[in-house]
Amino acid sequence: MTHPTYSSNASGVTAANDLRARCSACGMHQLCLPTGLGSMEMDKLEKIIGRRRRIPRDGHLYRVGDPFTNLYAIRLGHFKTHQINPSGDQQITGFQMAGELLGMDAISTDRHHCNAVALEDSEVCEIPFARLEGLFVEMPTLLHHFHRMMSQEITREQSVMLLLGNMRAEQRFAAFLSNLSSRYSARGYSSTSFQLRMTREEIGNYLGLTIESISRLLSKFKKRGWIKVSNRELELLEPTTLKAVAAGTLSCA
Repeated sequence: MTHPTYSSNASGVTAANDLRARCSACGMHQLCLPTGLGSMEMDKLEKIIGRRRRIPRDGHLYRVGDPFTNLYAIRLGHFKTHQINPSGDQQITGFQMAGELLGMDAISTDRHHCNAVALEDSEVCEIPFARLEGLFVEMPTLLHHFHRMMSQEITREQSVMLLLGNMRAEQRFAAFLSNLSSRYSARGYSSTSFQLRMTREEIGNYLGLTIESISRLLSKFKKRGWIKVSNRELELLEPTTLKAVAAGTLSCA
């Protein structure tokens, strides 16, 4: 996927007309937009997407308690979502990448329940939710697609609960790597060679493990010949083996 040429003002907003000219040609549109839309339907959808926003590394897209007005389709980059637990510590609830939607947590209450922070310089497309709902009546395909994305989000959250509740540390980490692999593959990138956008501490926070545990698991997987690591560059040498570890059918004790 080629990177866009930015044409924006000081607030990081790209002109809506420029967006509409590029939306249907975006390399991620098949992930965040439904397939099979006619040209008139696509035009209606593109017209409600008001602007693109650039979020710098460590910048907030939204915070807990912010009013809900938009969904955000990630065009470029990576994000993490996190909440603050009762003890005041950060708890990471997910990592998101290009082609995924952010903001669905706020649909039921009109307020965001988590913080969304860019892991690197990123770009999102704003989708005003009130206008999107208006299109659902006219475009059942769009409504079906939205329901499918919500279902995927629920399934992902359930998978995380299973990870944290029943899996051993090596299973959690193997499942995490396998999940990243499949998501990158769906986006046309290599499924076996990619860069970890999150720190070891953030991975540990998400998986309920210490940073020391993550470092030990990286070393153990590397020693077994399952992965190759260079700083944040990661290569999966034995992806089938990692899936077996994640499923609990192979132990790395």
